[in-house]
Amino acid sequence: MIRRDELDALPVRSALPTLREALEGAGTAVLCAPPGTGKTTLVPLALAGLTESGSPVRKVLVAEPRRIAARAAARRMAWLLGERVGERVGFTVRGERAVGARTVVEVVTTGVLLQRLQRDQELPGVDIVVLDECHERHLDADTAAAFLLDVREALRPELRLVAASATTDAEGWSRLLGDAPVVAAQGVSHPVETVWAPPERPVRPAHGMRVDPALLTHVASVVRRALREREGDVLCFLPGVGEIARVAGQLADLAAAGAEVLQVHGRAPAAVQDAVLAGAGDRRRVVLATSVAESSLTVPGVRVVVDCGLAREPRMDHARGLSALTTVRASQAAARQRAGRAGREAPGAVYRCWSEGENGRLPRFPSPEIKVADLTAFALQAACWGDPDASGLALLDAPPGGAMAAARDVLTAVGAVDAAGRATERGVRMARLGLHPRLARALLDGAAQVGTRRAAEVVALLSEEPPREYGDDLADAWRTARRGRDAYAGRWRQESRRLASGLASALSGASETPDTSETFGISGTPGTSGASAAVTAAATGAVRHHPGACSRVGAAPSPGGREPSSPAAAPSSSGESDDVVAGIVAALAFPERVARKRGAGAYVMASGTGAEVGDGSRLRSAEWLAVAVADRPVTAASARVRLAAVVDEETARAAAGALYAEAEEVGWADGDVVARSVARLGAIELVSRPLRDADPALVREALVDGLRREGLGLLRWSDGARSLRERMAFLYGELGDPWADVADDALLARRDEWLEPELSRARRRADLARIDAGQALSRLLPWASGASARFDELAPERIEVPSGSRIRVDYGGDQPVLAVKLQEMFGLRESPRVAGGRVPVLVHLLSPAGRPAAVTADLASFWQDGYRAVRAELRGRYPKHPWPEDPATAEPTRHTTARMRRG
Repeated sequence: MIRRDELDALPVRSALPTLREALEGAGTAVLCAPPGTGKTTLVPLALAGLTESGSPVRKVLVAEPRRIAARAAARRMAWLLGERVGERVGFTVRGERAVGARTVVEVVTTGVLLQRLQRDQELPGVDIVVLDECHERHLDADTAAAFLLDVREALRPELRLVAASATTDAEGWSRLLGDAPVVAAQGVSHPVETVWAPPERPVRPAHGMRVDPALLTHVASVVRRALREREGDVLCFLPGVGEIARVAGQLADLAAAGAEVLQVHGRAPAAVQDAVLAGAGDRRRVVLATSVAESSLTVPGVRVVVDCGLAREPRMDHARGLSALTTVRASQAAARQRAGRAGREAPGAVYRCWSEGENGRLPRFPSPEIKVADLTAFALQAACWGDPDASGLALLDAPPGGAMAAARDVLTAVGAVDAAGRATERGVRMARLGLHPRLARALLDGAAQVGTRRAAEVVALLSEEPPREYGDDLADAWRTARRGRDAYAGRWRQESRRLASGLASALSGASETPDTSETFGISGTPGTSGASAAVTAAATGAVRHHPGACSRVGAAPSPGGREPSSPAAAPSSSGESDDVVAGIVAALAFPERVARKRGAGAYVMASGTGAEVGDGSRLRSAEWLAVAVADRPVTAASARVRLAAVVDEETARAAAGALYAEAEEVGWADGDVVARSVARLGAIELVSRPLRDADPALVREALVDGLRREGLGLLRWSDGARSLRERMAFLYGELGDPWADVADDALLARRDEWLEPELSRARRRADLARIDAGQALSRLLPWASGASARFDELAPERIEVPSGSRIRVDYGGDQPVLAVKLQEMFGLRESPRVAGGRVPVLVHLLSPAGRPAAVTADLASFWQDGYRAVRAELRGRYPKHPWPEDPATAEPTRHTTARMRRG
């Protein structure tokens, strides 16, 4: 029996007439309704015609971003109708399906929706699609919206589309949906008091997956405070499963006080999820949850929210070929959503574990995944849709060009797309598997080598990272999962069976895969699945077994999509050990991350990224690894290995075969030219031998690199050469063309004009030291124009002073300097000038002992005003030297007064 009282109490009911009108007219609508108003439950039932007798029945498909939300929404709607799930309301998520012949409202994950759209773009039998929680901006939800708009425009204009959210960019979604009407529903929100509860002492900012334990301890203490100060259940938001487990451990003693601690996240067993959503019992509950509980779920009995202020978002590091979730500050929109959970049923309170001052500095909205995530799976979806560069898709945010280019490189390398970016038959099969393309490649090619069952089991481990307690050895984790009885082991067995079945369907060319299939999640990253464009070609390699194993060799797909040997023909099991099989499959998935040991616990991957294995790990003794999961802390130079398999060199070389190269490497290293014949696997050096007859052109470039790194001081610079360079620099600065710029960068750019033929003859550092820099520099004087004839006139190396001495001019400063004894300048009324009379020389007048006495660029003024003071100071100190009263008319001399008298 339909629960009318419950349905009538839902505030969104008042917006239903407007929503129906919008869909009848425009065919699309944006529904903005606060949490708890019934947008996820009443709206689909009403649109399907199930809440009012006599209404036409329509098939409604509701897309939720998470499995837990899809199951909960379906069960809530079925309860409102007084039915069991699977009758008129059903759901389909990965690994679970409850749908019957009478089902007219089906809740699916966005991944399942994408698979259905790829199998049959028309979505036959579906009248209305509701995209729920679109404000979260998950990439697969954005993609599903773009595909659905394509379907409406080209195939089924009668298909109705609703974008529903509690808080969203309504105007943006309206424009995207063709100026769709925005329908707003007012919620009955109870007041929520905000309590600011920052830690008493500063905590370290989160980075990567690491959260300061001090913050988690503080969160646990705030939960205890909330239990003391408030009534009702407590919902505590934490960024991930690990943090939930640690806080749960600190709250374990609450059981003795009569409180129950529950954990809600995507990996939680269905029974636990159902128990949380079923409502409170006799005891107070503390529900520790990830962001899954922000908007998709209603947890009955909650009156208090404790918000740690953190969230997890995907990030892609294309330079290092690593992608992973990272911990970030939650957005203001997320904080509002979280706080709202406390006021769903009655007045409540939110305890925010940060200060009020920090709140204004939080980002307004979470980052759209399309801007920050690995786009490899998205690019394959777009290619299978027929729009390889996604330029024709209606998206709120365009995918970044660099990320799309890197994604296409990966897909080309694994044979999923052709040179033009179009999906190959192999790519279509990979998309049907409901896996990230890397894992799909590992399943397809791995099954041909180790058997379908074993390949599926290892890929299932890679598709959902095992718990930390399973260890960092992939083969050991595999064995643990096989004998495990925990929730993860149960999900792993189910996923293994799904993958094996899906592989058979994909290879048979079946028109559709089992309905419980689901994309890995376009934004999902298996381990750290990304790779830079420089290394993605490794994915074309095939893995051979190490010596002593079976001699089968998996055929690698070519970038053009040539098919490998069919895994269907492979035996269901192989004679290799678990360690060998795990290594083969991991290497197939991540060939650019095969790694070779370079020190105690330190490795270098073929991509060039360093990696470190934790202390006490069995992996530390391995010479070679296939790294499946790694992350790099912000402050660390190397990635941390979270999950890897031991491999041998042959397997590594076969997996990353496209990165294998033999080359003559000539470069500048350790202060000299180094010439070697080198075999490399990407960045991993396999073999190196001295090269006797190196290519002269490569040697020359190495020498130029040495000059660039260490400077032109590698050449032989005499005093005359340095003086020549300073004079040339002076003229260039004062007169410009045709005088040459002799700065280091300019000289290196013109090396062919002044360092030849000596540079081409040189073979090592010592040869550079024999090149006369002065002789070489003189080649840059303007000989052709004849201006070089005036070089000594414009920038004389020496100037003859009145005494007859020829004094060297120093051009090394901002102004030419002539350092000369004062008595030698007697009789000279004006300062010397250079550069054709444009620049006065700065005269440093020295005492008879050669010490500075005065500095002037205007001798006439000095003789008139400054000389008297200098004469008064020096005549007593140097009485044997002449100190005339009128130096401008006195006889210049280099000698004492007595010597002058003797003639």
